[in-house]
Amino acid sequence: MALGKYCPILQVVGYQNSGKTTLMEKLISRAAQVGLRAASIKHHGHGGAPSYESPSKDSIRHYEAGAVVSSVEGAGTLQLRAKVDDLSLEEMLRFYQFFSIDVIFVEGYKKESYPKVALLRDEQDLSMLDSLTNVQCIISHVQVDQQLVQNYKVFQLNEDHLYIDFLMEVVNKDGFI
Repeated sequence: MALGKYCPILQVVGYQNSGKTTLMEKLISRAAQVGLRAASIKHHGHGGAPSYESPSKDSIRHYEAGAVVSSVEGAGTLQLRAKVDDLSLEEMLRFYQFFSIDVIFVEGYKKESYPKVALLRDEQDLSMLDSLTNVQCIISHVQVDQQLVQNYKVFQLNEDHLYIDFLMEVVNKDGFI
């Protein structure tokens, strides 16, 4: 993402143990396979700052999947070993411009309005949709009542061959990558 260059952003949101990090790995890996320089930003949503003693396993998984740069942010700490004043997602995205990125995958930050995919563990997680914006699709661990999700494109968790292709089209919808 050179200065002034368009860089698509896709958020992956869901509750704990919904498969966010696994989906991030798949997206990053696919992006790398097609020659894109992918980056990841993870929100440490469990309270507190990420530990310096044990680096975030999730951001390491993102890096090992092919991310050019990966980070985790929580409680004012950006785990690139930099002390910061509560960086917003916007500020981190501007920082990522220096890495010549083609696409950024964001894990978490449910309240932001970038295009996103919502992971559902069960029908109880449907309430999360009430507070989300710009949902491109839902990936569900269980069959959900179509009446409850009639406004969304829905994939089952085991249909990764379908939803990975779909999500790569979402990030490339303007034909920039």
